[in-house]
Amino acid sequence: MSDMMKKTGLFGLVAVLILLTGFMQSWNTALQILNMGLISAIMALGVNLQWGFAGLFNVGVMGFVALGGLATVLVSTRPIPEAWSAGGFGILLALVLGAATIVAAILAYTRMAKGKGRTLAMLVILVGGFFLYRWVFDPAVGAVEAINPASQGNIGGLGLPVLLAWPVGGLLAAGGAWVIGKTALGLRSDYLAIATLGIAEIIIAVMKNEDWLARGVKNVIGLPRPVPYEVDLQASPAFVERATSLGLDATTASTLWVKLLYAALFTVVLLILLWMTQRALHSPWGRMMRAIRDNEVAAEAMGKNVTRRHLQVFILGSAICGIAGAMMTTLDGQLTPGTYQPLRFTFLIWVMVIVGGSGNNIGAVLGGFLIWFLWVQVEPLGQWLMQLITMGMAEDSALKAHLLDSTAHMRLLTMGLVLLLVLRFSPRGLIPEK
Repeated sequence: MSDMMKKTGLFGLVAVLILLTGFMQSWNTALQILNMGLISAIMALGVNLQWGFAGLFNVGVMGFVALGGLATVLVSTRPIPEAWSAGGFGILLALVLGAATIVAAILAYTRMAKGKGRTLAMLVILVGGFFLYRWVFDPAVGAVEAINPASQGNIGGLGLPVLLAWPVGGLLAAGGAWVIGKTALGLRSDYLAIATLGIAEIIIAVMKNEDWLARGVKNVIGLPRPVPYEVDLQASPAFVERATSLGLDATTASTLWVKLLYAALFTVVLLILLWMTQRALHSPWGRMMRAIRDNEVAAEAMGKNVTRRHLQVFILGSAICGIAGAMMTTLDGQLTPGTYQPLRFTFLIWVMVIVGGSGNNIGAVLGGFLIWFLWVQVEPLGQWLMQLITMGMAEDSALKAHLLDSTAHMRLLTMGLVLLLVLRFSPRGLIPEK
C-alpha cells in the first residue's frame, strides 16, 4: 500500500507542477510540456527495456529517434512524380545493387575455403559492386535533387495517413537495431556504448547529407497531421461559437484543442506500450532477461542464448524509441535533422531512466515527465532567480552581467544536480525495481 501511495504521490506532484504552469504561465505551455512529457516517457520506456531488463548500454538513442522521424516523411508526404521519373527508380536500383553486393560478399566468405582465393573474390565483389553502385546511384541522385530544390529536391513519400508512420517508425528503427545488434552486441558494455553512439552519428550524417531522401538540412516542413489545423477550426462557425461560450477567443481555443487531441493520442500510445512492457516484465521472458542481466555466465550455463536474447530486447527497445521519434516529428510538423543532438536525445533520456528508476517501467514514465518538466522550466526559473539575486547590484556590474548570462546553463547544472541527489539518496531511482 505504501508503494502505491508513493507512486500516486510522485505522479500527483508532476500533475500539480503541470497545472501550476497552466495557471501561472499559460495552458498552451502546460499542454506542450504534457505532450513532450508523454513522448519522453515513451523514449524512456524503450531505453529502460534495454538497460533495465538486459543491462545493454545503448547511447545511440538519437539515431533510432531520427529513424522514426524519417519514417514520418517517407510514409506521410506525397510522392513527387517528377523526381521519380528523373531518378527515383535509378536510386532504388542502386540500393538493390548495393544490397546484392553485400550479400554476394557474405556468400563468398561463408562458402569459399579460407585462403587467397577467397580474399581475392571478396575484393573483386566489393570493389566492383561499389563502383557499379556509384555509377548508377550518383546520376540518379543528381537528377532527383535538381527537381525544384528550393521546395522539393527529394523523392517524397507514400502519401499514406500519418498515423501509419508511427508503427512504421518503430519498424524502421527495429531494422536499424537488427543491423547494429548483429555487429555490435558481442562487444563489452563500454565498447557497445561507443559503437552505438558512433552509428547514431552516422545515421544523422546520412540524413543531413542525402537530400534526395528527406531534403537533408533543408528540412521537410508542413507534414500531414492526425488532428485538425488551427486555421480550419478558427474558420468553423460552430467551433468559434463553442469557444466564445467558454470565454475563449477562437485562436486560443483552437491551439488548446489541437494540443489536447495530441495529448489524447499520445496517452493512448503510452498506455498501450506501458501495458505491453509490464506484461513482458512479469512474464517468463522478462524474468529470463533479468537473470541474464544479473549473471550472463550462469544464464549461459543454463542453456540460454544470451546474444540472441540481447538482440531481441535491443530491437524491441529501439522500436519503441522509433515510435516516439515518429510521434515527435508529427507533433513538430517538420523534420529537422540538425536538431538531433546527443545531449537531448540520449543524455536526457538516460537521466529520465536513472532518476525514475532503472528496471521499473512506471519509474521510467515518471522520470520522463519529471525531467522534461525541469528541462523546460529551469531556464525561466533560473532567469527569475538570477534577477532576484542581482536586484541590488549596480547596472554596470560585471558580476551581475555574468550571473544573468549564466542562466542559459541552468539546465545542465540542474540536470547534474538532480542526478547527483538521486544517486546519493535514492541510488535505485525514485521508484526502484522490486
